[in-house]
Amino acid sequence: MYKGLLIALVSLISLTNLSAQQRRDFSVIAYYTGNDKQIDQFEINKLSHIIFSFCHLKDGELHVDNAKDSTTIQYLVSLKKNHPKLKIMLSLGGWGGCEPCSEAFSTSNGRTKFARSVKKVNDYFDTDGIDLDWEYPTIEGHPGHLYQAQDKQNFTALIQELRQVLGSANELSFAAGGFQKYLDESVEWEKIMPLVDRVNIMSYDLVNGYATVTGHHTPIFSTHDKEESTDRAVQFLLKKGIPANKLVIGAAFYTRVWEHVNDVNNGLYQAGKHRSGYDFKSYATNLTTQNGWAYFWDEKAQAPYWYNKKQKLFATGDNLTSVKAKTKYALDNKLGGIMFWELTLDTFNDGMLNAIDQVVKQ
Repeated sequence: MYKGLLIALVSLISLTNLSAQQRRDFSVIAYYTGNDKQIDQFEINKLSHIIFSFCHLKDGELHVDNAKDSTTIQYLVSLKKNHPKLKIMLSLGGWGGCEPCSEAFSTSNGRTKFARSVKKVNDYFDTDGIDLDWEYPTIEGHPGHLYQAQDKQNFTALIQELRQVLGSANELSFAAGGFQKYLDESVEWEKIMPLVDRVNIMSYDLVNGYATVTGHHTPIFSTHDKEESTDRAVQFLLKKGIPANKLVIGAAFYTRVWEHVNDVNNGLYQAGKHRSGYDFKSYATNLTTQNGWAYFWDEKAQAPYWYNKKQKLFATGDNLTSVKAKTKYALDNKLGGIMFWELTLDTFNDGMLNAIDQVVKQ
């Protein structure tokens, strides 16, 4: 009996240690567009990475736009003194911020020039790496931006050049569209994933601002065969043999809103016109019953939505319930972590980041 109890105790300790190890390896990544003054108001101790957003290309090199951004980056790096495990990364591009990328990365000389500039900037600021947010290689992204069939191979060559120049000292990641066309056409997954630390899957904006029919913009699961979702992107990449610990899923700290939406199915999957939405920090004052909003939860999608019958408005996004569910999904599937767009949209305390942290520490 004593031997049996001892074996059971050892097994329990082993499982506990394994669970704790998994959580230590689990990244919580914040994209950040704020300045050096705002960051101290957030719960930095609950983050593994802060990605400064954004840097851009200037004459083919990574460029910090202005003195204000330089000050912000320097201050973010200084946070590592009190948070030694925190990583500070720089992001290139963003929606509308990578217009010259296709051309700049189309030649070997252009890719080498950029890679060397990344190392120079990282060395100067003592930042920990680069996150590429090119929206998108190979397929149409921001209206008017150049995209070419050869972007797919050029992106691979860019990743290869960056890894060679940066060595193992700097982290290397990229933001990927979470929708099927990107997953199918934009990048050579099998070639690039061995070279990067992670891919940050933008499992949001899956119904975007150009859509004329409402839907969940950041669901965990698809409710029908053609619906984009977090799980659909993750399963696609896992089936390609991509290691789960290199996959990071995304949460949206904001809603997308459509107007002129008829009161059918509480506005879900109905025609409408996109308009500006709400940041999470303003949910409590905007998405209220007093303002005419009714709250709904789609059990199959694991996603919230709101409908305003009087104003014929429909809203979709993440909330505390769904971001906890996303974090649990990432942990259950042994993914590398969760990231979000973006930190300044959160409340300073007891918000979305705190909800993520509660699940990670369970």
